[in-house]
Amino acid sequence: MKQKNGYKLSRRQFNKLIAAAAIAGPSLLKSSASASKTVTKTDELIHRNEQATMAYCKLGRTNFMSSRLVFGCGATLAGGKAVRLLERAFEAGINHFDNGSNVAYRESERSFAPFMKKHRQDIWVASKAPLEAGDLDPHDSVTVQQAKRAAKSWTELLDASLKDLKTEYVDAYYLMAVNNPKLISSEEVYNAFLAAKSAGKVGHFGLSTHKNAGKVLEAAIETGWYDIAMIGITPAGWYDWDSRNLVKGTSVLSKLKPILKKARDAGIGLIAMKSVRFLAPLSSAGKGNPSAFDKFYNAALMKSGLNPFQRSYAYVLEHGMDVVNSDMQNFKHLEENIIAAATSHIYYV
Repeated sequence: MKQKNGYKLSRRQFNKLIAAAAIAGPSLLKSSASASKTVTKTDELIHRNEQATMAYCKLGRTNFMSSRLVFGCGATLAGGKAVRLLERAFEAGINHFDNGSNVAYRESERSFAPFMKKHRQDIWVASKAPLEAGDLDPHDSVTVQQAKRAAKSWTELLDASLKDLKTEYVDAYYLMAVNNPKLISSEEVYNAFLAAKSAGKVGHFGLSTHKNAGKVLEAAIETGWYDIAMIGITPAGWYDWDSRNLVKGTSVLSKLKPILKKARDAGIGLIAMKSVRFLAPLSSAGKGNPSAFDKFYNAALMKSGLNPFQRSYAYVLEHGMDVVNSDMQNFKHLEENIIAAATSHIYYV
C-alpha cells in the first residue's frame, strides 16, 4: 500500500512490524489465542477484543484496557461515511470507539448504532456533547444559572445520544470541547453526571478540550471527578483547534510530562487528539509542513520507516499519553495508524 509523502508499506512489512512489536513488548500485546470475545475481568482490569495486532493500556481509574489507537467516529461517520472501516478496525483489535452528539457530528451516532449492537460486549463506547452555557470565554467566571443551564443541556444531549445509539448505556460520556476551568469545576455539572450514572445511563465522566487544555486539565485534576481527559496535544506541545496552531508559548510535550503524570496519578486516563492536524496540508486545516516535528524524534523513530503522521502518533504515545484518538476516513489511514499504535514502544525501549 502506498502511504503519504512517498512512503510505501507492503502487507508483508505490515506483518513484520506487528511481529516485531509482539517480541519487543509482550506485556502490551495480547496473543490472538487469548483474545477476548466477551467482557472479562482479571485483577479488576476490563478486557475486550484484544488481538495480537494492537497494543493496550489501562485507561486511568476506569481499569479498561484500551487499544492504544482509539477509533474517532465523529467526523469519520458523520453523514453515514466510512462505516465500512468499523469491522476492519475491530478485526485489528481496536476496542475503543469515540463518538459525538448529533448536534456536533450529523448522523454519526446513528451510523454507529448497528455496529455497536453487533459488538456491544466486546467494545468500549464513549460519546460526548457540548455544554450550552452562554457565551463564555476561557477565563470567565461562571454563574450558578449558567452552570445549571450547562448541566441541563448535557443531560438532554446524553439522552439524545442514547436514543441515537439505540442503547440504554454508554461506558463514558464527556463534556465536549470545554475550555473554561470554572465550568468543569461546577458542582451542578458534576451532579448531572452523578444523576445519569445513578440512573444507569453512563459509567464514567470525561472531558475533551483543545483550547486552554493545560488549565482545563489542571482543574480536572483538582476536582477529582473526571475519569478521562481527551486533549489536543502534539510533540511540540498544546494544540489550539480554534487557531489551527500550536498554543502560543507552549512548552514542548517532553516538558509537559509532569502535568500529564499528575493527571495519571490522579486516576485520569489521557487520550491524545489533534496530534497530527498541524502537519496536514493547508487544504485540511494544517500548516502543510509534515516534517515540523522531526526535531523531537530519536534516531530509532526517524529510521523506522513510519511516515510523519505515524511518527507523531508514536511519539505522543511514548511521552505521557495513554492512547491516541484518530478520525480515520479510509483503509490506508486506518492501517497506518494501527501500525503506529501497535509498534510505538519499540522505538523507546
